[in-house]
Amino acid sequence: MTWPNFISLGRLLSVPFIVWCILSDSLLWAFWGMVLAGLSDILDGLIARAMHLRTVLGSYLDPIADKFLLVGVFIALGLKAWIPLWLIILVVFRDVLIVGGMLLLMMLDKPITSTPILVSKLNTFLQISVVSLTLLQGAYHQNYETFNQALFMLTAMTTILSGAAYVKEGIKRLN
Repeated sequence: MTWPNFISLGRLLSVPFIVWCILSDSLLWAFWGMVLAGLSDILDGLIARAMHLRTVLGSYLDPIADKFLLVGVFIALGLKAWIPLWLIILVVFRDVLIVGGMLLLMMLDKPITSTPILVSKLNTFLQISVVSLTLLQGAYHQNYETFNQALFMLTAMTTILSGAAYVKEGIKRLN
């Protein structure tokens, strides 16, 4: 197993801790956990590219770690009613759709590439931003409602666009 894969695995294993911190109102711990998780997401990719350590395992482990992290944290923040339910449903639905599509392609022995598209990278950045800013605002008992609503809407738009792009790509691979 390569260093980038260990880093991705560490991010995946951090999910229960971050979710527990949110549910137990240890929001600064959850925030710093998200910061480390976000940095690890950048770091594993940089190391894999710079040192030519890209692996098939890493091409699946990295996005799986991202999905578990974001879905887990969005659900935990939803249970606390800090992120609107409609955004949580949208984020979870997109990830279930993507994973379901990949599984379908695998079952039908169709080619799968797990290279993320640009709008998906932007979407991941925005989702991490929503979560991190929500945690910070909660930790310091702040609420920037107008900014939050704008960020929620922008995140929703990129979630829809990236989900549609993956569906389009999946349909193309089915034909």
